[in-house]
Amino acid sequence: MISVVLADDQTLVRAGFRALLGAEDDIEVVGEAADGEAALAVVRRERPDVVLMDIRMPCLDGLRATERVTADPELAGTRVIVLTTFELDEYVFGALRAGAAGFLLKDMEPTEVVDAVRVVAGGEALLAPRLTRRVIEAFACGQAPPDTAPLEELTPREREVLTLVGQGLNNAEIADRLVLSPLTAKTHVARLFMKLGARDRAQLVVIAYETGLVVRGRR
Repeated sequence: MISVVLADDQTLVRAGFRALLGAEDDIEVVGEAADGEAALAVVRRERPDVVLMDIRMPCLDGLRATERVTADPELAGTRVIVLTTFELDEYVFGALRAGAAGFLLKDMEPTEVVDAVRVVAGGEALLAPRLTRRVIEAFACGQAPPDTAPLEELTPREREVLTLVGQGLNNAEIADRLVLSPLTAKTHVARLFMKLGARDRAQLVVIAYETGLVVRGRR
């Protein structure tokens, strides 16, 4: 059973998500909150698998709440999906940098929301939707010169793998592109997590853009 906490200042939005997710046999909503401070309290009490976190909330916004969740060692098993009504919201990029596993637009199809919860609960970042890369491109590119320092400890092969992760490829696709076994591709990605101090693939994508391995509009 996948446990979920809903954090949104709009009662109707929370009710909609509760009804949607509660109808699934493998998902249980274990708590709700209307602001960031309350969300942190619920998350620390329930330790859910997934938090659906609205970005714009009173008391404490979703960005700061996300930072606190991802920085807490006791919540290492909790993953955050940020919610927004805007495709290009600077707070969303900040949340990805803070360790969010991905984001959803509130007007996405119900089946996409359910799928997103399952994907993130399974340990993957929500990178398949093109929207995540669009946000990263908008805010990681053109803001400052590329910082290549994080790449210094990487082998040439690891840089190749990071580039492909940044382009949104999964492990199987990386293995196919580089003519590797799936296990070898997975091992390379695991080493990237360790060397770069990344929490998940979403942060690897951000790093790929910020270091210049992936350039906006280039695939």
